[in-house]
Amino acid sequence: MSEIQRNTPLISQLLDTWIKGETSEEYTLANYANAAAIIFQNVSAVNWAGFYLYHSETNTLALGPFLGKPATALITPEKGVVGKAFTTQETIVVPDVRAFSGHIVCDVDSNAEIVIPITTANGQKIGVLDIDSTELSRFGKQEQTDLEHFVQTLLQYVNAI
Repeated sequence: MSEIQRNTPLISQLLDTWIKGETSEEYTLANYANAAAIIFQNVSAVNWAGFYLYHSETNTLALGPFLGKPATALITPEKGVVGKAFTTQETIVVPDVRAFSGHIVCDVDSNAEIVIPITTANGQKIGVLDIDSTELSRFGKQEQTDLEHFVQTLLQYVNAI
């Protein structure tokens, strides 16, 4: 095993292997869908995993591929955890969603959330990865690091929609 593989989170390795195995490198929507499925199936205590993708014409984040209960279709920047993470371009970890002012409730069973911005190396804001859990304080520093790496891996295979 190479040094790079040893230091790459398993979840990122799964994504990279799946996309290459499917030879879907050029199929952005399919890659977002499989990325959501990989998280949903391989990260414990997750009840929603998916993407909100930015549309500059309408200045909204539109619901993209996801797994979980139905969710809010459109979110404006700065609204809720999704909008705030997109606007600040920083990962937001919320240990208890009920304590986050302005949290947008889609599933009453969700208790914790992590939202990671998806931004290209040249600064183009694509959207966010949003993950919810039924467990309070579900997402720690290691999950944050692993999921940020996952987004960087995904960026190799997606374009703005």
